[in-house]
Amino acid sequence: MAGRTTRKDTDDAGEPESLPPLSAAEVARIAIEHLSELTTKEPQGATSVEPGDDGWTVEIEVVEDRRIPSSADMLALYEVELDPDGNLLSYRRTKRYGRGSTDLGRGGRT
Repeated sequence: MAGRTTRKDTDDAGEPESLPPLSAAEVARIAIEHLSELTTKEPQGATSVEPGDDGWTVEIEVVEDRRIPSSADMLALYEVELDPDGNLLSYRRTKRYGRGSTDLGRGGRT
């Protein structure tokens, strides 16, 4: 599944060779894979990707409840934390809202 491990190969000095750092796009894709596997909800996409000292924080918008008409759908914003290799550390829903509602800012923490 998502996440990466260190290569078992060794370089000329006998040191383990590490993988290159993940790009923001790779981190977003990995976070979406983790979240959709855990929640079985339909991710719409990443809304933010932030590197940190201990890994990455990704916010993902998800369709929580499909309704008719689609303008009545319920959406949610999830915060996913990954280590530097893309392994899941934690996730949580930070906001739930109707499609088309006014943006209340990052994670709805106002």
